[in-house]
Amino acid sequence: MSVWSAHILTIFPEMFPGPLGHSLAGRALADGLWDLQTVDIRDFAPDRHRTVDDAPFGGGPGMVMRADVLDAALESVEAKPGPVIYLTPRGRPFDQDRAAELASGPGLTLLCGRFEGIDERIIEARGFEEISVGDFVLSGGEPAAMTLIDACVRLLPGVIGDEESLVEESFAKGLLEYPQYTRPANWQGRAVPDVLLSGHHEKIRAWRLAQAERITRERRPDLWDRYVARNKQVRTMS
Repeated sequence: MSVWSAHILTIFPEMFPGPLGHSLAGRALADGLWDLQTVDIRDFAPDRHRTVDDAPFGGGPGMVMRADVLDAALESVEAKPGPVIYLTPRGRPFDQDRAAELASGPGLTLLCGRFEGIDERIIEARGFEEISVGDFVLSGGEPAAMTLIDACVRLLPGVIGDEESLVEESFAKGLLEYPQYTRPANWQGRAVPDVLLSGHHEKIRAWRLAQAERITRERRPDLWDRYVARNKQVRTMS
């Protein structure tokens, strides 16, 4: 049985595994629970200077990554697992649901752009899925690729020891996570809420749900609206 695999097309392959080589993802990588392969896009440049970009047609600042070079680099990935994803600020926002979908598949191939972006024709020709990890601009797609891969890898079977923790974390139920507390029970005059010390599991569950709903309503009204609409739909269907 093949393991979940990530292929990364980048001009900086030395950046990987980077943070993915540590903690949960790193241990899972060492244990063979997932696989990481990098492709150096510069290896497919047509000149001795290993040039992967050129000036944009129509003028304008910066440089654009060439379609022919990217296509050759992509072609070198023999068995492309899952979708081919281009990381770009104009892409669909990445979320927990998409992470779960990707984690349930065979893996993915990620293209890390640089400069002003990539030639539009390679996106059209290859049918890339365009994904954004947030409404901000990075120097390149590599940090975004690490973020996306980490979100997927932690959902793979066997990566997290206590898989029940995945059910309670942010976004799992469409809500942000409730506040967490640990020892000491009183710190700098701030006491842990009494309900968490009560041992009454049903009251604790109710408190945590109420807190998660409050925080989501206050901090992420977009998530709150979707949560309310989904619950209303469930009640209507039942």
